Amino acid sequence: MSYVLQTRNLVKKFGGFVAIDHVTLNVAAGARHALIGPNGAGKTTLINLLTGVLEPTAGSVMLNNEDVTRLPQHLRVKRGVARTFQINRLFADMTVLESVTLATCERLGIGARCWKPVGAHGQAIDEAAALLDQLKLLDLAHRQTRSLAYGKQRLIEIALALAVRPAVLLLDEPAAGVAAAESRELFETIAQLPRHVTILLIEHDMDLVFRFADRISVLVSGAVLTEDAPAMIAADPRVREVYLGEAVHG
Repeated sequence: MSYVLQTRNLVKKFGGFVAIDHVTLNVAAGARHALIGPNGAGKTTLINLLTGVLEPTAGSVMLNNEDVTRLPQHLRVKRGVARTFQINRLFADMTVLESVTLATCERLGIGARCWKPVGAHGQAIDEAAALLDQLKLLDLAHRQTRSLAYGKQRLIEIALALAVRPAVLLLDEPAAGVAAAESRELFETIAQLPRHVTILLIEHDMDLVFRFADRISVLVSGAVLTEDAPAMIAADPRVREVYLGEAVHG
């Protein structure tokens, strides 16, 4: 099997606290891979290690068989890693099209010249519009970001990440704070993304996880408890004891 993203015995300590404990993770190319676990399990810390926000205490991160453990964030983006955050980070005063066009300009290496007249960036605008169409946001292209429902804002954040044309998209709780009806629409749109974009997802809504993921890793106290297909995870008594019972009933 071809793996696009891997970790090998990854460790992160904050003083004497072990946040990530010898995590080995294999994310297959084209996968919809979910990372679940109780609050405080280390899921966001692991994403921060994968993206270069944090440096590991030990272990390695591999992207397409290249060791990127010591690469800074911006170089990992250039290698094909993009992410979203639990709390969105958007250009609230820009229109949707302006925001995605700016992200596209950055990928094209012309971000510093985006102050030029709009007509000078035809390629970037066309790419941004095509991406908004793919995510069913084109009818909102000229709306100011701050005026949109939160579920739509989450999709715009995904559009900004996709504008860099990633091989791997890391989604950190994309449905957090989104109403149930909007979250279903959000995940339906994410599910339609092309398979050349591999997705690693953190999400607490188990109904969404089990409908979306084809592989699930369970993180508990910074370590991988188990990894398997969704049906096997749902049936695993250890997972039900440490997490699924809490997620369903808590």
